Amino acid sequence: MNQAGRRHEKRAGDRGGYRVEGRAGGSRAGAVALLLAGAMALTACGAGSGSDGTPDLSSGSRKGQSSTGGGQPAPDAVAPETGRSAAPEGDAESGASAAPDVKAPDYLSTFALDVDTASYGYARRTLGDGRLPAAEDVRPEEFVNSFRQGYERPEGNGFSVNVDGARIGSGTGGDGGTGASDWSLLRVGLATRTAPPASERPPAALTFVVDISGSMSETGRLDLVRKSLTILTDELRDDDSLSLVTFSNEAETRLPMTRVKGNRNRIKDVVAEMEPAQSTNVEAGITRGYEESVEGHREGATNRVVLLSDALANTGDTEAEGILKKIDSARREYGITLFGVGVGSDYGDAFMEQLTNKGDGNTTYVGDETQARKVFVDQLPAHLEIRARDAKAQVAFDRKNVQQFRLIGYENRKVADEDFRNDSVDGGEVGPGHTVTALYAVRLREGASGTVAKATVRWLDPKTRKPEEETGTVTTGSVDTTLWGGENDRLQVAAVAAYFADRLRGGDLPGAPGLGELASRASGLAESTEDSAVEKLATAIGQADRLQRGAGADDEPEPSEGEIG
Repeated sequence: MNQAGRRHEKRAGDRGGYRVEGRAGGSRAGAVALLLAGAMALTACGAGSGSDGTPDLSSGSRKGQSSTGGGQPAPDAVAPETGRSAAPEGDAESGASAAPDVKAPDYLSTFALDVDTASYGYARRTLGDGRLPAAEDVRPEEFVNSFRQGYERPEGNGFSVNVDGARIGSGTGGDGGTGASDWSLLRVGLATRTAPPASERPPAALTFVVDISGSMSETGRLDLVRKSLTILTDELRDDDSLSLVTFSNEAETRLPMTRVKGNRNRIKDVVAEMEPAQSTNVEAGITRGYEESVEGHREGATNRVVLLSDALANTGDTEAEGILKKIDSARREYGITLFGVGVGSDYGDAFMEQLTNKGDGNTTYVGDETQARKVFVDQLPAHLEIRARDAKAQVAFDRKNVQQFRLIGYENRKVADEDFRNDSVDGGEVGPGHTVTALYAVRLREGASGTVAKATVRWLDPKTRKPEEETGTVTTGSVDTTLWGGENDRLQVAAVAAYFADRLRGGDLPGAPGLGELASRASGLAESTEDSAVEKLATAIGQADRLQRGAGADDEPEPSEGEIG
């Protein structure tokens, strides 16, 4: 099975419910098996259950990307308790022994930050083409991170931490969500300082790796890449450098690392000469691209490989992990990051996301020239510079007030709780002006009062590699307002985006409205926020609703990017 298939299997298991797991990552299924072996009633487990029989708390699977030791959870994180075991029932002569103690669920949620937005952009493109996106290509965090959140930004480098929320309540549409009256939506928002003027950013040394395989001949692929690179050439500063590698069956260096000053026309000529060829050997392209980036490496500059492709690899190594192993030493020694730009109606979204996650970068999706201009002009500093390396977040929930919680999305970005401060464990890379949002469905205990959660973000300074942290706390008073119809429009937009993603992948979030109700709410929010991106969200939800009901889609969308200031 390929990497994408394995990831899909993992997600299918992860999103089945609110699993109770100890710090060691054992699944609830394993715990239940132990209990059954000892003939112990499930409700006697020391982890506890709600009055309706649901597990007392769940934070989902937390298998870290590595576990090399040396890490520790964030401050104020409470260690798991040991559950008590009940005496076995049944015949004492059966020889059955008491089941071992079962660890209670922990109250921590730890994950690597993610600023990708490609999943949402590609979903909108797919809906515009009259198709529902595949469930494995829908990542809720990328839907949410595609919209402005309005967070307060820090004055210096690093992050601001914004935590708020609201009561979910029940949906009001015909197929609206139910059973959510005691659930809240918690929003953890992280933001970096806005990008400085273009004249103040560090120079860039960019290696473009362009897919010129046969599949790129479709309108909206290689032609869009050529337009994007032409736009970029005019936008880059004189002291920036650029190299160009193309690949099909094999990779070829079309332009070695070249200063932009005095060479803009030469660069445009090389870009114009690119024509579709044969198969898609992404391995050859990335390997050659990193060789060129190392060859043209500039101290003090932003050294980055930019992959522009439909990511439909069919020749050479087609596994992201195998490809990146070949260039691992260059990536680590020279600090070269990978930025993925996806194109095409048939796009290998999962493969591109795996490449950029493991390549210390991020990915976006470009569907037309307007979006290309937004990515390569308006948001260029955010996509080139790195403000924080290996950034991770850890949310510590207060067990006195929180009965259950569930992180929405981030399934393949989870990190072991004990690796939060293990700086050898990979996190996410975040640029200037980016925001990162994590939404939680949280069930408070009856009579809850006081602290709900404390969120801590940890990152490495990109220059000194010195670790830094920032925290934020939310109390029950901050999540007591009603979500729908409240004053926090941006929180409602984030909720609509998350619920939309959950519906597309067949999820079961508490209180999730039906697509018809979501489309209506998005339309109202588009009017109140005067945000065209929210209007396009409403259009996409309407398209999905019609497709699920058996009707066709209409206008092709214009993919939108999230908040980058």
